[in-house]
Formats: sequence, C-alpha cells, structure tokens
Amino acid sequence: MKSLKYIVLISAVVGAMFYLSSCTKDLNVKPLDQNISTSAILFKNTATPYLEYLAKIYAGFSTGGIQGGDNQLDISGYDGGSQAGYLRPLWNLEELPTEEAMCCWNDATIQNFHNIAWDPTDVFLNGFYARLYYQITIATSFLQQTTDAQLQARGCSTSLVDSIHTMRSEARFLRALCYDNVLDLFRNGPLITDQSPIGSSTLPPYATGKEILDYITSELRSCQADLIPPTVGYDSKTYGHANQAAAWSLLARVYLNANTYLGTNNTAYYDSTLMYCNKVIAAGYQLEPVYQNLFTTDNYKSKEIIFPNIYDGTNLTTWGGLMFLECSMVDNNNQSVTKAPAAWGGNRAVPQFVEKFTNGENNYTLDSRYKMLYQDFNHPSIDDNALYEQGTPLLKFVNYDSQGNVNTASFATGSFPIFRLGDIYLMYAEAVLRGGQGGDLNTALGYINALRDRAEGNGKTDLEITSSQLTLPFILEERGRELFAEATRRTDLIRFGMFNSANYLWQWKGGVKNGTGFDSHWNIYPIPSTDMGANPNLKQNPGY
Repeated sequence: MKSLKYIVLISAVVGAMFYLSSCTKDLNVKPLDQNISTSAILFKNTATPYLEYLAKIYAGFSTGGIQGGDNQLDISGYDGGSQAGYLRPLWNLEELPTEEAMCCWNDATIQNFHNIAWDPTDVFLNGFYARLYYQITIATSFLQQTTDAQLQARGCSTSLVDSIHTMRSEARFLRALCYDNVLDLFRNGPLITDQSPIGSSTLPPYATGKEILDYITSELRSCQADLIPPTVGYDSKTYGHANQAAAWSLLARVYLNANTYLGTNNTAYYDSTLMYCNKVIAAGYQLEPVYQNLFTTDNYKSKEIIFPNIYDGTNLTTWGGLMFLECSMVDNNNQSVTKAPAAWGGNRAVPQFVEKFTNGENNYTLDSRYKMLYQDFNHPSIDDNALYEQGTPLLKFVNYDSQGNVNTASFATGSFPIFRLGDIYLMYAEAVLRGGQGGDLNTALGYINALRDRAEGNGKTDLEITSSQLTLPFILEERGRELFAEATRRTDLIRFGMFNSANYLWQWKGGVKNGTGFDSHWNIYPIPSTDMGANPNLKQNPGY
C-alpha cells in the first residue's frame, strides 16, 4: 500500500514543520515548533510542501501524534490514542451508548456512555471535540495559504496549480467530514471557514445545525469537481485519498440525517440522498464477495470500500484506530480467533444486539455476519459490567489477510471503511421507504437481497426477503446486522426514534439493568465545557 506508507512517513516530517494554532483558545493545540508558522514562506513552487501538508491533515485521522504510539501529540492534555485521536473516540461515542457495545473498563468516564450519564466536562467528549476542530483548523489554514493568487505569486506552473486544486478539494472534503461529526454529535458549534483569522484572538462565531449543514453540503457540492474520479479497487497512487464518490457518499449521509438534525420533515432531503447514492452506485463499486474480507489486513484490495481510514502497523503505531477495534474485543480466551496483536478484554455487545440475528431470522446460522459474534462465553447477559466474559464480543476486525496470513507487526494493519457500498445500498433503500424520489422499491429490494446473499455466500439465497418484508423497521435491524461496530449505530437509532425511546430497551440502557427510556436531550452531546468557557459566542445544548 504505497500511498498509505507515503502519507504516514511524510506526515512525520511535516508534523515538525508547522505551528498550527487553533482558532479556539480552549483546544490547547500543542505548538510543534514555536518558531515556525504556517506563513507562505513554507510553500514553494514545487509539489512537495503541499503534499506534505495534506499528508499531515490525513494523518490526523489515523494517529494522535507524529511519533509512534501517539507520542508528541497534536493536542496536549489528552491521551492521543483513546481521547484525542479520531476513530477510537468516534467509535466510543457512536457505539458505547447503544446495544452494540458496552465497556467493562473503568478508564475515566468511559462507562458513562452506555449508562447515558455524560456531562460537558467529560474528557472523552472534550478530547474528540478538540480533534475535530484541530483537523478543521489545519485544513482551513492549508486552504488559506493556497489561493490562486498566492500560487500565481509563487510562480507555480499550470500543472502544479491543477494538482494543488485537487489537494485543496481533498482538504475541503476532510474538513466537511469533521463538520459532519460536529453536526451529528454536537449539532452546533463554532464555524471556521476560509475567511476565519487563524491564530488570532478573534473567536469564531456560533453556528446553528442548519448553518453547519448548509456549509457542509455547499462545500461538498463545490469541491467535488476537482476531486479525482472514483477509483474502484486498489490504486497505489490514489488509495486513501478522497475522491468524488467519497464526497457523494458524505452528501448522501448528511441528507439522510438532515431531518433529524433540523427537526423537519422534508422529503426533498431523501431525494438528494437517492441522487448521490445513484452517483456512487453508477461509479462501479462492487460488493466484496466474502463479507469477512472487508475487515482483513488486505481489505485495501476490496472494490466495495469507497473511502478508508488507513493503518499500517509497521509505519504507523497507534493505540487507537484498528488496534483498538481488534484488541478491545478479545481476551486470552478468544484472541486466537482474530489473531489480534494484543488482548485487552474491554468491549462486548448486550443480548438485544444478538437478537438482531436470532429473532425472526429463521436462517440466522447461515449468516456469515452472525458468525462474527463470539458465542463461547455462554453468558450473553451482562450482570456484572466489570467482567469481560459476560456479553458477546463482536469479532469483526481481524489481524490476518484474506488468505489467512497473520500480520506480524506489533500494531494493527488495514483500513477502516468510513464509506462502503453496503452502506450506500442501505441508505438507498431507506430513502425510498421514507418517500424519496429518484429510486424505486424493486431496486431497493434487489440491493438489500444482494447484501443478504453475500452474507450467506456460495451463491445461495436462503436469506432473501420479499417486498412485503422491506419496511423501515427491517432497515434499522439490517443496518445493525450489516454495519455493526462500524461507528454508525447511535446515529441510526436516533434517526429511527429508538435511541431514547422506552419502546426499545437494551440491557443497561440508561444505567438500568433491564433498560429504561430517557429524555431526548441525550440524543445530542453537550458542547464541551472547555469551549463554552473560552468562547462566549457559543450556546450550550438544552438539558446540559
């Protein structure tokens, strides 16, 4: 994976070059070199410094710092793996409040997430929020230093300018991805744009959910033209880079959730979801024939993955990302199943998730996705949260390749699929069922049955459903079966009105063993207290 190694290696070089101050004083972004700023003198009329800066932006999605083991952190005051990285904190905030994951550790406030008991001072919330705005800030700084006027003044050639336009579009996509996380998790926050003064005492303005949504969609619609065309399968020059299909996928996701974010009932948003799903599907992505191969160390070969978060256990060493996903689901009893680099014994699902396969799914034992649920504990109920051997570990991400060869590096290797075709199929079907125009039920049924046929494998069709079974409640269940442990579950439950509802309970929901409903203000996380104290422009979410 040459492009992966390139990004990882040059990020270590460029990380020491830039002093990236935050627009918000509270983020505590650590200066990597007090004597260097992001002034234009760092940029020349050659591609290298621009590529290096872009690599630093990408690297922030995979590691908390510029040295191995999350050292020399981008954001001081937090653990770079568990608190101020990207994937691991996102996973915790999306999965731990749901039936898909409960953690038996006592790290800081980690158990508060499944118990629905967090507050604005929570270190995990504060750390991830800081990561999002760090990424937003460094992307914005890059864009401010690469305008056409500046490139012309540096004497950049036409071909270099065209190349930098693509880099700029990638930076805009990555910034939009972070703003989507802000919108989804916190619903509002400071808005930092190309016009914002980076590193000054001027505090960014407060933006509502509608303003952030409009900004995301406007940026993505604008930048897609300069992104590289969709690349299906592995290409050493483009793998890991955002392409047009990544922008379309993010647009589809934003529009699918738009009514939830804004408290509206506008079916036009589902029209847009279908429009962008159709674009992705037409690009030629294909379902990975073997479901497990989406989560192996060589899943970069897959023609299903649209945009990955990439890890290399030799050149990038982090306690977050795939290392966390592999190791936190195993202990000494089941480590041999996934060949995980280490056995941390932390996360497992509650019984109500297992029931997604066993209740009403008569052929569930034929489902390869069900086979990723480790059953040997024989104690699916979590009666004592301190005991890892209670509940059901989800052994989805593995430390071997599609041929069974084990990764010998000390850290995990592979890609986490931020967007993949299976999710696009599910979004398409849901948007049709919600009244969107631009799709049809027969096509939606075909997409869902393609997922279920893949889950069974060997060309069999025992898991297929009929058109009468294709309903919105079924889609929520199928999203659980297809996308479990992929950091979407909290968002899905909220969109379907089931997250805080007393009509759907799971073990320890709301801190009660048999589960309980709770107030809807918990559907949105609070703006962290650090930012509230530093930026008087902000408004705290109701209930906090």
